[in-house]
Amino acid sequence: MKTIARQESDAIKSLAALAQAQRLRAFRALVGAGPEGQTPGALAETLGVSPSALSFHLKELANAGLVSSEPNGRYLVYRANFGQMDALLGYLTEHCCQGAACEVTPKRKKKTVCAAC
Repeated sequence: MKTIARQESDAIKSLAALAQAQRLRAFRALVGAGPEGQTPGALAETLGVSPSALSFHLKELANAGLVSSEPNGRYLVYRANFGQMDALLGYLTEHCCQGAACEVTPKRKKKTVCAAC
């Protein structure tokens, strides 16, 4: 089990990596691609960015543990690290509702609130 300091450190690294528009878009695209992932070329085309710029952003996401890459023939396939994403979301919501079960319900257009808050 990770210590609180380690969880905090991991959260800071993840949030820092996502705090840039191109990296956030790339991560969301990889989440959308699911376990199959995407090659950098396909991802660059989807996002409309140059492959060299995307390479830099993917490296930052990988350093934060949010994505992984695996060789597949001549190509690399990048995948979102769903375990790290879930750990980050869990860390951020760990103390929501003072430990009570939290049920998010729609409130007005496009906004949600916790039913217990």
